[in-house]
Amino acid sequence: MDMHCHLLVPQVEELVAEREEKRREPALQAALLGQASHAHNQAMREQIGERLRDVGRRLEDMDRLGIDIQVLSPSPTQYYPWADEELAARLVETQNAGIVRACAAHPERFLGLGAVALQHPALAVSQLRDAVERHGLLGVEISSDPTGRGLDDPELDPFWAEAQRLQCVVFLHPLGTSLGERVNRYYLANIIGQPLETTVALSQLIFGGVLDRYPGLRLCAAHGGGYLPFAIGRSDHAHGVRPEAGACRAMPSDYLRRIWYDTVVFRAEALDELARVAGVRRIVAGTDYPFDMGEYALHEMLRGTCLGSADIEAVLGRNAIELLGLPADHPALAAARARLSTGVKA
Repeated sequence: MDMHCHLLVPQVEELVAEREEKRREPALQAALLGQASHAHNQAMREQIGERLRDVGRRLEDMDRLGIDIQVLSPSPTQYYPWADEELAARLVETQNAGIVRACAAHPERFLGLGAVALQHPALAVSQLRDAVERHGLLGVEISSDPTGRGLDDPELDPFWAEAQRLQCVVFLHPLGTSLGERVNRYYLANIIGQPLETTVALSQLIFGGVLDRYPGLRLCAAHGGGYLPFAIGRSDHAHGVRPEAGACRAMPSDYLRRIWYDTVVFRAEALDELARVAGVRRIVAGTDYPFDMGEYALHEMLRGTCLGSADIEAVLGRNAIELLGLPADHPALAAARARLSTGVKA
């Protein structure tokens, strides 16, 4: 089961096509990424765009990669944090309806996470409730800094409270970086910037007490949680010597075992370390499909780890089933078991 894969909903693009903010997007991307990276992205746009939009092509790729089920989440390029409340309401409703359509067309292959407009916290609470209770989605995807004030912003507490009440997944996936022009060469905005955004966001949730106030959150972090799991000793040390870093009730490293992480870390040694500090039951398979920075040799990487066969099986499926709270008789799981019993590989 692939917990990290994206779907682009064309109807969302239609809603923003004439907006000035959308017209400025290419220039902003060129400044953020640098001209060379921006030009390369534009050259790949059609190839990746087809995979983002075309469900038929997606199913072919899933079969080729050996993926039984994808948990579809919005393309981060469709976050649009600049949208006012009225537009944001339309964008999210359109986004979530598109994901629901894909899941309904292929319920044996797709599950879904929706979108919320966290830049409008009160709206986001109702959107979250609607996504889960009306649309039947299993949670939502959010960015690392949708309000410009961090995920520990007290105005977001009602959102976290509702996510805990619903026991739905919140998938943390950044878009871009706040490092500015320092990283607009060599694709550093993505290579370094994206994992750093996740690191900052998770640190805010820990040090800001969000995970203390809402200990039942089902939070899953993209890209293996960024750098935090691999440098958690520094956070633990600061917790002991710095008063401003000591407000959380437990050591920062303790919170790592309350979060789930995908496998997009690219090295077996990194996955072993993630399993050591967070626990193997907190790791879920992910590819970042269909982007070029995705991990498409997951089985090979897992074979290179120190994990036993039972743990590898857990990473490939059972952990995600637990995270998502899926019943044993869920249609997608039943279909996957049927394919396995008949020897048909996805």
